[in-house]
Amino acid sequence: MNFDSADAITISTAVREGKVSAVEVTKAALARIATRNHLFNCFTTITAETALTDAALIDREIAQGNHPGVLAGVPFAVKNLFDIAGFTTLAGSKINAVNPEASQDATAIAKLKQAGAVLLGALNMDEYAYGFVTENSHYGATHNPHDLQRVAGGSSGGSAAAVAAGLVPLTLGSDTNGSIRVPAALCGVFGFKPTYGRLSRAGVALFSSSFDHIGPFARSVQDIATVFDVLQGKDDRDPICTKRPPELCLPQLKQDISDIRIALTKSAEGIAADYFTKGAEPAALAAVQKVADAIEVNEYVIIPEAHRARAAAFVITASEGANLHLDKLRRQSPPKVSHPEDFDFATRDRFLAGALIPSSWYLQAQRFRRWYRDRVREVFQNVDVILAPTTPISAPLIGQQTMILDGEEILVRPHLGLFTQPLSFIGLPVLSVPIQCQNALPLGVQLIAAPYNEALILRVAAALEAKGVVSAPVILNALNSEAV
Repeated sequence: MNFDSADAITISTAVREGKVSAVEVTKAALARIATRNHLFNCFTTITAETALTDAALIDREIAQGNHPGVLAGVPFAVKNLFDIAGFTTLAGSKINAVNPEASQDATAIAKLKQAGAVLLGALNMDEYAYGFVTENSHYGATHNPHDLQRVAGGSSGGSAAAVAAGLVPLTLGSDTNGSIRVPAALCGVFGFKPTYGRLSRAGVALFSSSFDHIGPFARSVQDIATVFDVLQGKDDRDPICTKRPPELCLPQLKQDISDIRIALTKSAEGIAADYFTKGAEPAALAAVQKVADAIEVNEYVIIPEAHRARAAAFVITASEGANLHLDKLRRQSPPKVSHPEDFDFATRDRFLAGALIPSSWYLQAQRFRRWYRDRVREVFQNVDVILAPTTPISAPLIGQQTMILDGEEILVRPHLGLFTQPLSFIGLPVLSVPIQCQNALPLGVQLIAAPYNEALILRVAAALEAKGVVSAPVILNALNSEAV
């Protein structure tokens, strides 16, 4: 078996059928990480000892004739804001490195382990999940496997790059304003942000509680659906986790999509008057059209006031993030010690700015949020799935500060989330599907649905994958490059 390119279900099937042992799969993955991670800088922690112990237990279960789980022997890793028992949860920060070790795994990790998956470690991210590039001043930048001089996106950059590079077939990340979808698009993999509250965040370091989601990265729709199904379910440890019964998506993937109403985000006359068709490179819009043509989409919708939704999202996330870290930002005398100088300077300055936002702005942004949610609900009365670009450009260079869009020079970092922020603002489920571009960097297209309609999204994605329109091959060309 080619461990580099095999997806999770292929690996699990082989393990359960005795074609390969979980220990062999785990050792192969650890060897890949040992020899390749220096190219990409994905991993910040490697849990080799516990991984091999867990893999041996899976092999023992199989030998005894027991069912080890749908993800038996599948290696996975998590963004380093998920609690891993026995390890300190960094959340991309220097400050957290002195914290006590986590006493138990995050709920999502525990559920994947129960399904037989084997945790190999924690992955690099923007400090406190505040960013779209994973250029971390403490732990270094994560490099895009398609071009080592370019960013992997963020804040879950290590999670996306690890899948794209074939280090592991599955990872978990978090998404506040686009932190799963942006790196998924830039690294050319699938990245899924389910409905807000659909999956438990217990044991996950939060950035902005009213926005934060968790979700998986993978190289196939089947893997995404499998992980989502495993992670569903109520959790009393997370007060916002829905008590809605799980709806299994994997059995629905092969259903016909002709009954699903799908639309593009532009005017019917083809005039680029909609928010999601402005401010993007032609290639990003062409990627959306490629998806639309493949499934014969000819309906159009406009999501109203998306630009105001993005502005309100900035206000709310900055305010909530600053409030969460306020004690660390203040200079205080012992015995209560703070560490403002130990923040990544870009994170610190944005938190300080967030701390100065008037409370009236925050309240007004939340009022607008309710209004905007109701308007988008009206849109979904006439359509089931909406297509939009994930990012306005492909991966920029590491360290690149500005870019030119529509003839205007703008900042790179905040604008990578241009098309993702208005959607997470009201907790919609969204999957970024990868479009591989010949002799060019990959791009992503967002499949967007109303809350709790994850199955519709995944059915459309599976149909696109079957047609060969979307795919996430392992990128091996970087392996011939010199070490970064």
